Amino acid sequence: MTIAPRFAPLALPLLGLSFAAQADDATLDFGVPAWPGITVKTEIAEQLLAPLGYETRTHELGLQVIYQGLDGGDIDAFLGGWMPAQQNLFAPREESGAIRSLGNNVEGARMTLAVPEYLYDDGIQSFADLDANRERFDGEIHGFGAGSAASEVLHGAIDEDTWGLGDWQLVDTSVVGMLGAARAAISREEPIVWVGWTPHWMNLDLPMRYLDDSKNLFGENNGKTDVLTVLRGDYAEAHPNLVTFFEQFSFSAEEQSWMIQAFGQQERDADEIASQWINDHRERVQAMLEGVATHGGEPAWPAVQESL
Repeated sequence: MTIAPRFAPLALPLLGLSFAAQADDATLDFGVPAWPGITVKTEIAEQLLAPLGYETRTHELGLQVIYQGLDGGDIDAFLGGWMPAQQNLFAPREESGAIRSLGNNVEGARMTLAVPEYLYDDGIQSFADLDANRERFDGEIHGFGAGSAASEVLHGAIDEDTWGLGDWQLVDTSVVGMLGAARAAISREEPIVWVGWTPHWMNLDLPMRYLDDSKNLFGENNGKTDVLTVLRGDYAEAHPNLVTFFEQFSFSAEEQSWMIQAFGQQERDADEIASQWINDHRERVQAMLEGVATHGGEPAWPAVQESL
């Protein structure tokens, strides 16, 4: 499901194409991959910024094209800088000053291996417990796609026999295929281990637990992930008011899991989900707007409050 009416067409000049909606300082242009959580989160930002007098546009693009757009000045903001997975795209642009990180906008995000809760209660609680139970799992770990960062991590672990995984096999399908296998196994209370992450609806729908990994295969602190708010460097310098707003614009992993479930599974409209979150969390919204002003220099919260 997409929200095409709110998305402007975009073709980047750096790719030799025409740019159908040129970015400019009067309009805040968001790059949005086809990810439910980023789609809804961006819609929340748009609904909060509109009463302040800001015009916004969203462009549904692939991840690499978003970073190229930030590089070239065609995209101003991106709310899905997953780290460390996007490090190769992010780091050189941050070092050059082309982009600026305004901090983590999802508290509690992580990616690592997961098992059903009944297996965790049965003592399979860490990567160290997997190989001792290899026969129960048929020596298989379920992944969501060849070429993904998770696939690279697990193939590396298999190649190096980390945690005794040298004779295991990675079953890479898709997110739908992987979670379908997890749901089917859970319905029969069978063993299964898969790549899990939060925020995602799986954390609300499936009885699951994340495995401990003292070797940090998926990153430091057992796969802890930051989801960065990224602004184009010169745009951030020219708009300190927006920098203040985005530095305070954040959610819990559970909140974004709910957004992903509502948009991706329940197929509700992004604007409806965003409006519900804003109305249900007015104190949080007020905190996000502390020190933020309208275009006219007035405090932001009363303007947003009046629009609700």
